[in-house]
Amino acid sequence: MSRYFISLSLFCVLFTTSRAQDEEGDNATQPLDSVEYKQQYGLRVGVDLSRLVLSFTDENYTGLELVGDYRLTEKLYLAGELGNEEKTQTEDLGGTPLYNYTTSGSYLKLGVEWNTYQNWYGMNNLISIGGRYSFATFSQTLNEYLIFEGNRFFNSDSLLPGTGETPEEFSGLNASWLELVMGVKAELFANIYLGITARLGYLVTNTEADRFPNLWIPGFNKVTDRSNFGVGYNYSISYFIPLYKKSKKKKEPKAPSSE
Repeated sequence: MSRYFISLSLFCVLFTTSRAQDEEGDNATQPLDSVEYKQQYGLRVGVDLSRLVLSFTDENYTGLELVGDYRLTEKLYLAGELGNEEKTQTEDLGGTPLYNYTTSGSYLKLGVEWNTYQNWYGMNNLISIGGRYSFATFSQTLNEYLIFEGNRFFNSDSLLPGTGETPEEFSGLNASWLELVMGVKAELFANIYLGITARLGYLVTNTEADRFPNLWIPGFNKVTDRSNFGVGYNYSISYFIPLYKKSKKKKEPKAPSSE
């Protein structure tokens, strides 16, 4: 009986080995360029580190920005940012404070990015260029200000405190702009990415109050005189959530011509 089981076991081993060799032979006869590799597609979400750090180090600023991108094709990504900022600033003239104001509001940026980096198999890093359409809604509060009074007999060149005992709020403000975005995202650990982007914005619309201009816009930053351009940046850490895989045929380099 034992000899029967030994013979049966030996037959199973030989049969399995022969099948494996046949499969290897079939794969060996396949052209190398027909081998398909799986690429991961999914959602990457994170937060801007620079705004978090600035919120802890600057008592006049509070901000939070969430970042994300979704892979559409091998190179094309849908990307965006959602944020909220509040900043208090003082404008001065020759060291003399003129007025102090607080800007508070939210913004949304949506657009696409094109990855110019050729990843190795299994990698999902980005060196990208893209664009955003951005929109912000916010309010500005004029906390205190000084006015120039030239009709007084004494000290005619001095500044006087502005009228009003309470801060004056200008609400219902909004702005929209286009952004050119260039950035890098690199994988530090499994599915964890560190990124940096530089942004050049062009202000398209800017709804202002009659008595006080928009000097700073959440998500856009400082508004300069006689120019619709603004600059910005962010440093992000994000997590990639794999949702599915898509096959990609590996392209082997062509053999040099014998001619």
